[in-house]
Amino acid sequence: MRALSLLVALLPLAACVQPAPPGPTSLPLMGGYRDPADPCRRVGEDAFTNQFLDDAADLVACPAGMENMGVFITETAARRLTDAAGYTMFSVPRR
Repeated sequence: MRALSLLVALLPLAACVQPAPPGPTSLPLMGGYRDPADPCRRVGEDAFTNQFLDDAADLVACPAGMENMGVFITETAARRLTDAAGYTMFSVPRR
């Protein structure tokens, strides 16, 4: 009886919990960022990426867990934004 009362009391709380919205399954990737063979790619605009676009910076995505990510961040002054679709997204200042 006690367990049933507890369950009934917690049931309204369970209705308030909403699952996180799913992230994109793909990104609008363009050519290599620093050169054509670069694994980091410039990212285009879509419904997901438009929230990260900046007129003074490039939106760049590198494969998640890329071995030389620290070098990329140091060389480009990149600022990490989020992870999506197997990539880590960065804002790289142009100025």
